[in-house]
Amino acid sequence: MQKKRHAEIVGGGFSGLAAAGALAQRGWSVRLHERSPELRPSGAGIYIYENGLRVLEKLGAYDEAVKGAPFAHTREMRDEHNRVLSVHRWDPSKRVFSVVRQRVINAMADAARRNAVEIVLGSEAVAATPDGELTMADGRRLKADLIVAGDGVNSKIRDSLGLVAKRKPLPDGAIRVLIPKTPEEMASGDGGTTIENWSGSRRILYTPVSETELYIAFTMLHSDEVGRRTPIDKASWKQSFPHWTDLIDRIGDDARYDRFEYVKLKSWSSGCVAVLGDAAHALPPNIGQGAGCSMMNGLSLAYYLDREKDMATALKVWEQNERPLTEHTQRISVFLGLPTTWPTPLRRAFLTLAGKSKWMIAQRTKTARHVPTGT
Repeated sequence: MQKKRHAEIVGGGFSGLAAAGALAQRGWSVRLHERSPELRPSGAGIYIYENGLRVLEKLGAYDEAVKGAPFAHTREMRDEHNRVLSVHRWDPSKRVFSVVRQRVINAMADAARRNAVEIVLGSEAVAATPDGELTMADGRRLKADLIVAGDGVNSKIRDSLGLVAKRKPLPDGAIRVLIPKTPEEMASGDGGTTIENWSGSRRILYTPVSETELYIAFTMLHSDEVGRRTPIDKASWKQSFPHWTDLIDRIGDDARYDRFEYVKLKSWSSGCVAVLGDAAHALPPNIGQGAGCSMMNGLSLAYYLDREKDMATALKVWEQNERPLTEHTQRISVFLGLPTTWPTPLRRAFLTLAGKSKWMIAQRTKTARHVPTGT
């Protein structure tokens, strides 16, 4: 009887859980290490488009992940006077949901456990070798046929292998929170309209994510010390967005700021170690595809390892086939973040044009419309 191949996965986020579930479905024994005492994603809400939803279906996590989530059919871009600059209505034949991040992570973890994935919490890995040895923070050394580094933008596994070609902080960042809906908001019945509202270099993203919750993202230049202060400086944000005063007053003190980053690797693998997610291709959230790319690459990794029994060949083909779309996603995401640093009249003109340009819309939605490998 052929021995099961074994994978050690580092990181309990979207990439790690996708790879874990997909490998387990294909007969691997899988152990996933998450350094935190619980599976808690950074951020609050998330958009999952058709590409990511197909991955969730393949993993057996779709129904639980999107239960109660609204179909995000319309996105409005507004200026500092709350005037609508552009409206994008999503093709109803292509799904997109706005969802609470924790719900998606829980659904993926539940699906992985149903396929016998062992999830170990409070377990930190600090290094790996190309021949498949994983070093844990407590000194243990674990051997595996495959090691997957899905341990985020500050990946210790990636850095132990010297794989970074480029890593740079971007000029902006975000504070992301969940707040309860008011009775009026729950009664309105319009859970499918999201609003991206600009005022100077600041932005508020208003997104219903369930029947009872709203996801609010505040983005600003990293140099905007008052804007990125936590707890949120409500007076300052109300000055920028007086029409959102009632909403801003409802924001609690539990918030954190994250600066956006860009990461590009020399290679997505070294020996029998594969790197996924933000560890491999961190990008700003301007088209909502960070998690989508992470999940797609986790699933496709398992697909190629199943199709190509030679590890080196499988990892080479995986990167050759999947990396171009991921890098397109990075380029568009970074490009759409550039207006943050522009003067208001130029930014307003660009956002208006970008919202109406068929070419720009096609570039922005290319990843969302992609049919992921393995689905």
